[in-house]
Amino acid sequence: MRLFSSLIILTNLAACAPQYHPGGDRIALPSLDTQVLVTADQVRLPLRQWPAKNGTPKAVVIALHGFNDYSRAFEQPADWWAAKGLTIYAYDQRGFGQAPHTGYWSSTPTMAADLGDAVRAVNHRHPELPIYLLGSSMGAAVILTALGDPNRKAVLKAVDGVILVGPAVWGPGTMNPFYRLILWLGAHTVPANLLTGEGLRIKPSDNIPMLRALGRDPLIIKSTRVDTLYGLVHLMGAALEGANQIDQYALVLGAGDDQLIPGHAHQELLKMLKNNRTEAIYPDGFHMLLRDLQSKIVWRDILSWIRDRHAPLPSGLGHKIMSH
Repeated sequence: MRLFSSLIILTNLAACAPQYHPGGDRIALPSLDTQVLVTADQVRLPLRQWPAKNGTPKAVVIALHGFNDYSRAFEQPADWWAAKGLTIYAYDQRGFGQAPHTGYWSSTPTMAADLGDAVRAVNHRHPELPIYLLGSSMGAAVILTALGDPNRKAVLKAVDGVILVGPAVWGPGTMNPFYRLILWLGAHTVPANLLTGEGLRIKPSDNIPMLRALGRDPLIIKSTRVDTLYGLVHLMGAALEGANQIDQYALVLGAGDDQLIPGHAHQELLKMLKNNRTEAIYPDGFHMLLRDLQSKIVWRDILSWIRDRHAPLPSGLGHKIMSH
């Protein structure tokens, strides 16, 4: 009877397994349209572009948004950077914004492969320009995962540097075991249950008008499936595991009052990174550094680092770590 009961429980758990929407076979060449990134498995991801406004661009930035956000997240900084000579591309990652299967997780390999496709397409359009990857929160985790995969080295060798803003690296290895258990049970028993985060009193930014505008934006996801959150946690774990494989120069930006990613997880990332990098913690910053009230300080630091990674950051907060 005990064996029979165990089989019944396992069968029920399997019936409630996380529901993901991974990509298909990547058999085509990725391409950029005016408003779309067409991936190698022929999925159309909404794309926003900010061409350099003062002639020939000095560099290209591929920007990846955070969890439950979408490409519009970069509207203000990208417009400012474009006026300074950068060209920026940002796409809605699968499951977010207006991309397919909104609200559902695709998979960690799929998101990393999409980034690889974006790099190939952008490099084809701008073969003469340096390419930088900028990720905010979850976007930074996707970058770390993609660059940490040895199978993507050939595609991603076109990347000159990475900018990680409030990187989401609170994976299973840095999470309380009790939280891991609760999340696993939720993802395998009630995967479609929705979580809102209400009542947690988490302050992601000090820019209250911006937060209210996000609350009115229909493309911002307000309720998260449990299995999507489970997928995010495993992406964050993969990001941390792949960090020590990254060869590119990195700019790693954290917030002194980040209430979403624990400080110990951020410090673990810094231990894992072995490449030449610049670190900065903004003492008055929150998780949404690019949209905080002090965001222009961060924008200037990023622009300066892209122009000259060896120069001090304008904020004076940069700390350089050199490989030996």
